[in-house]
Amino acid sequence: MLSLNQATEIVDAALSKARELDLRPLTVTVLDPGGHPVVVKREDGAGILRPQIAHAKAWGCLGTGQGGAAGARHATRDPAFFAALAAISEGRIASSRGGLLIRDADGALLGAIGVSGDRPEHDETVAVAGVEKAGLVADAG
Repeated sequence: MLSLNQATEIVDAALSKARELDLRPLTVTVLDPGGHPVVVKREDGAGILRPQIAHAKAWGCLGTGQGGAAGARHATRDPAFFAALAAISEGRIASSRGGLLIRDADGALLGAIGVSGDRPEHDETVAVAGVEKAGLVADAG
């Protein structure tokens, strides 16, 4: 189980990495394995849709069982399938880098993280940094 303290550490470390890289204002969310928010933080100046986008990135990872990088590659190869996923999920999935699964050292699923606000590869970089800072495994796909 992912604790509130661990989720907070992940989000704070991700935001710290974003400031170190001088990225645009971000929103970071950590979800439990059931897709429920544990921690959500939106930096000053982040767009008003960023919390929903970050949630959709993380929720999509949980829903498909793979990190956002894998989802983004799959969406490029098979856009019709991902259009169907968007419909099935009532628009709650964003197949994009910046979402990843959070695992423990044994590979058990603990939750997911979604980051939104900068380029997808930068969102993913800070998500990975946050998860790894907490001593957990970032599964970007």
